[in-house]
Amino acid sequence: MEVSTKGSLAQFKTLKNEITRFMMSYKFALDEMNTKIDILKQEFHYIHDYNPIEHVKSRLKSPESIFKKMQRKGYDFTLSAIKKNIRDIAGIRITCPFISDIYELSAMLQKQKDIKVIECKDYIKEPKQNGYQSLHLILEIPIFMSDKEDHIPVEIQIRTIAMDFWASLEHKIYYKYDNEIPENIKNDLKAAALSAAQLDKKMESIHKEMNTFKELNDKEQELQIKLFEKERFHIPQDLLLHLIK
Repeated sequence: MEVSTKGSLAQFKTLKNEITRFMMSYKFALDEMNTKIDILKQEFHYIHDYNPIEHVKSRLKSPESIFKKMQRKGYDFTLSAIKKNIRDIAGIRITCPFISDIYELSAMLQKQKDIKVIECKDYIKEPKQNGYQSLHLILEIPIFMSDKEDHIPVEIQIRTIAMDFWASLEHKIYYKYDNEIPENIKNDLKAAALSAAQLDKKMESIHKEMNTFKELNDKEQELQIKLFEKERFHIPQDLLLHLIK
């Protein structure tokens, strides 16, 4: 009986260490991806005139949440099965001011050499049935532990402020009604999503108009400077002849 107890304790300790290392790898991947996003955010803040990153939130699923999802989907309770089938254990949500910022930021992340794109779902061009909009990316990033290199998926959702506002309220409403939402409220939510999409398109149009105006204004200022410099350093011909003598 004593041997059996020791064996069980040893198995439990081994399993605990495996789960701890498994969860740590996702935490490290989340930290790495957050660092990449923070570098981009600081670069835009200090160097460029405009920052496409408004807010960044990250989260790591709890073991309880992971196992519930595995049970709901009917997968085996093994770490290899979890890694293969659950790709949103590490998640980051980025909020941008405009739709164009979403695609610009997505391209920046996908271009980084150590990142591998596993999946891209564009719910902006093709919204979900309920009106939900967002750009979803599964990006795989390498992490280096004491004895191995691992490649861990991180889910990144990129939205506008309007999309994030709608999604947040929709989630609260679903939670309040325990996912059993009356049909009239579903219709109202979808109508609200359409209104949010129209707002995004209008703000994008204003954004482009402002950029066009700024470009024209910058060109006008550049032209004025060139004319000023030309007049400033222009020496009349008669004066030039006098100086040569």
